[in-house]
Amino acid sequence: MFPKSTHETFSQKLYQTFTKHKRFIKPKLSRTDFTIAHYAGEVLYQSDQFLDKNKDYVVPEHQDLLGASKCSFVAGLFPPIPEETTKSSKFSSIGSRFKLQLQQLMETLNSTEPHYVRCVKPNNVLKPAIFENVNVMQQLRCGGVLEAIRISCAGYPTRRTFFEFLNRFKILAPEAVQGSYEEKAACTKILEKMGLKGYQIGKTKVFLRAGQMAELDARRAEKLGNAAKTIQRKIRTHITRQKFLALRKATVVLQTISRGRLACKLYESMRREAAAIRVQKNLRRHLSRKSYRRTQFLAVTLQTGSRAMAARNQFRYKKQTKAATIIQAHWRSYKGFSYYKRLKRAALVSQCRWRGRLGRKELRKLKMAARETGALKEAKDKLEKKVEELTWRLQFEKRQRTDLEESKEKEISKLQQSLQEMQLKIDEANALLVKEREAGRKAIEEAAATAVKETPVPVEDTEKIDRLTAEVDHLQVSLESERQRADEWEKKYVEAQESSDEKHKKLEETERRVHQLQDSLNRLEDRLSNLESENKLLRQQALTIAQTNKLLALRSRSIMQRTESARHAELRSQSLNSRDSSEVEGRAQKALNEKQQENQDLLIRCVAQQLGFSKGRPIAACIIYKCLKQWRSFEVEKTSIFDRIVQTIGHAIEAQDNNDILAYWLSNTSYLLLLLQRTLKASGAAVPQRRRSGSASLFGRMTQSFRGIPRDVDISPVDGGMIGGVDNSLSHIEAKYPALLFKQQLTAYVEKIYGMIRDNLKKEISPLLGLCIQAPRTSKVSSLTQGTTAAQQSLFAHWKGIVQSYSNYLAVMKANYVPSFLIRKVYTQVFSFVNVQLFNSLLLRRECCSFSNAEYVKAGLAELENWCYDTTEEYAGPAWDELKHIRQAIGFLVIHQKPQKTLDEVSHDLCPVLSIQQLYRISTMYWDDKYGTHSLSPEVIANMKVLMTEDSNNAVSSSFLLDDDSSIPFSVDDLAKSTEQISVSEIEPPPLIRDNAGFSFLLPISE
Repeated sequence: MFPKSTHETFSQKLYQTFTKHKRFIKPKLSRTDFTIAHYAGEVLYQSDQFLDKNKDYVVPEHQDLLGASKCSFVAGLFPPIPEETTKSSKFSSIGSRFKLQLQQLMETLNSTEPHYVRCVKPNNVLKPAIFENVNVMQQLRCGGVLEAIRISCAGYPTRRTFFEFLNRFKILAPEAVQGSYEEKAACTKILEKMGLKGYQIGKTKVFLRAGQMAELDARRAEKLGNAAKTIQRKIRTHITRQKFLALRKATVVLQTISRGRLACKLYESMRREAAAIRVQKNLRRHLSRKSYRRTQFLAVTLQTGSRAMAARNQFRYKKQTKAATIIQAHWRSYKGFSYYKRLKRAALVSQCRWRGRLGRKELRKLKMAARETGALKEAKDKLEKKVEELTWRLQFEKRQRTDLEESKEKEISKLQQSLQEMQLKIDEANALLVKEREAGRKAIEEAAATAVKETPVPVEDTEKIDRLTAEVDHLQVSLESERQRADEWEKKYVEAQESSDEKHKKLEETERRVHQLQDSLNRLEDRLSNLESENKLLRQQALTIAQTNKLLALRSRSIMQRTESARHAELRSQSLNSRDSSEVEGRAQKALNEKQQENQDLLIRCVAQQLGFSKGRPIAACIIYKCLKQWRSFEVEKTSIFDRIVQTIGHAIEAQDNNDILAYWLSNTSYLLLLLQRTLKASGAAVPQRRRSGSASLFGRMTQSFRGIPRDVDISPVDGGMIGGVDNSLSHIEAKYPALLFKQQLTAYVEKIYGMIRDNLKKEISPLLGLCIQAPRTSKVSSLTQGTTAAQQSLFAHWKGIVQSYSNYLAVMKANYVPSFLIRKVYTQVFSFVNVQLFNSLLLRRECCSFSNAEYVKAGLAELENWCYDTTEEYAGPAWDELKHIRQAIGFLVIHQKPQKTLDEVSHDLCPVLSIQQLYRISTMYWDDKYGTHSLSPEVIANMKVLMTEDSNNAVSSSFLLDDDSSIPFSVDDLAKSTEQISVSEIEPPPLIRDNAGFSFLLPISE
């Protein structure tokens, strides 16, 4: 290769090239030697014959000859040279072949994980059984083996990770991995139980001294040997027992055959004996049966007669008992109904007297007030009220009288029918008793005549007959007493009829008086019309005293409910003279404005407190609605009560972190909004308006509320009922601009409070969501301990925290009776937020796209599904469907046969909701840290890439992340449609306003 080179020129070249290299040393006395500073020490190399060895070519013919040898060893020494090598160089030397083999060896070593075995030369003469200690020690020292052994022995030669150590030696201490220990604690327990000293526990590995690993392996082998011995012992016991059972079975078969033979012989003798006995038995039986049949015939005849008589007696007793029970039931029903009538009549009388007393007091006050205000107007107002009241009472008494007469007629007819039925039943019972007596006597005589031997038979039925006869007599006596009572009730009915006739006469007199009052009312209306034409000032102030008129109407209405006997005094007040109308109206306007302002202040103070709930309805919302409706605040053009209510709500919800207060006001504002939605209508609505002739005057304003009451409405202790799910008191009101603006402000507050509760829940679960997307490292310990309960609880602590937050918020909203529609919307949006956060984290973090992490997230989603199932559809709604993105993504990650799936199966069957960009992102980021499986096939991923390239112009499809929707997902109409039953009746007012006369309309009529 180098024709003109020698070993000296080769050495000179080395001297010139590597003079400054730290590993190359030039000897001082030699010109052909050089020294290399290796790891173990300095090695002297002689360049003599370096070039000759490189020129030692191998003849191809010789190589082919030796390679074709039949000896496999010789043929393996000369393998065929690759064609590329033979073409590149014409000749091949030993050095080049060695270099080529060395290069192939290095390639093989680089492609694998080699483990080296160091060879030591025992002697220099290359003979067996000769071991030179000095030479071997020198090789070990030069190779660095002694130094490595010394360092390893001085430290910890054996090092194992926690997982490997537990996987190999957990059999030595099974109790160490039974509880909820970590890997480090479990390894420490095993080493302490084995009694080892000097070991160390690192962060991820166990460090053992020399010999400790062998001791652990010995103890492990000993334990496995003991287990194998136990298994062998059990197997040998089983085999021996099988042999014993087979031997015992054969013995039993032999004994069975021998005993069977003996039994056959015994059976033959016994059969003969049995035949003889059978013949004797049949003969004796024939004789005994003949006498028995004769005796039986006589006994059956006697028993038939006695049992028939007993059955008839029992039937008759049950029939009489049932009839007596029916009579008692009707009597008790009639007695209870009579007591209820007396109690009701007494209650009405006491209420009338009490109301009359209050009416007389109020009359005295009104007489004083009538001297300052328009006497004629008030007289007309009161007359109209009395006419309405008397008309209503007339109809009520008529209806009550007809109902009483009908109930009495029904009760008397029922009693007469029951008496007739009892009489028929007693007659039938007497006839049956006579027939049964005759049949019994006949049966006894026939039985005595047919008997062969007459024997004295004691008859016990005569005592029963006497007892029944006594009971019949007693029933007849009770029947007579019932008849007497019926006669008494008939007398009472005649008296009641007479009293009803007297009441009817009084009612006719009352009607006549009503007609007289109506005539006087018409005359007063004529006089009032004349006075209104003369009083121009009163007409000019008609608009300014609208509020005054409403309060006067409220006051007059309360007077109508309380006073019954004030009508005579009101008629006498017609002759009073009125003062100057301008001064009277001014003072009345001022007094009413002050009273109204006091009532509004009291209402605001009451609403500012937490009033709670009554039968699932917020008390504050019902009180506000009733007051606004009673004060007619919805129909005025200007008022400040709406702004004050809105300010009160705004101050109450300033504390955004208090979910109890937010839920309380969400329930009140939503319920009040529903009430306004059901009752208010715009002023331009196409609804026929009621004709209001007297609305422009003070008298018309005061009497408007009474004229609007239907005449056929029955009075009950409850101020409103439910008709079709809506309170019948929720009539439509023509609202003005302030009322409509108040409704819009309430809508804004409902949306604001809803958003605050939703955002608070999102803030509470956001830190937990960041921990839920990636499985903790304790999952390895849980896999080793086979999923103990404590380990599972520690694993799913974050998911349990989310579920606990859901449950806490649900309990708060349920306690405050928030509508279930709003609760469903809250959890639907919160679940959508969870879906967005988990899915985006899955797409952005590769460590989350592993198989074990997908299993962890899937188990956490199962916790959320269980919560939705336990919460029921009423409150959870479609919240579970909002997790469709993360559910389908996790379902794709946990399947095992991903390479066999096609693009159509993945995009349409497994993940129909996910886009191509999202599927491509998940497929490329997936890695299996548990089973080593692969993602989708390269062809499917390539097809996804092609589809992504085609859709690159679409701005929507290019984004693979999800966005969180924080809008309000409902309207007022949706909320109104979801709530069927709305009522403001039977609401007990709070103590702050219960005793105030200005809020008496909130009390039920019975109070």
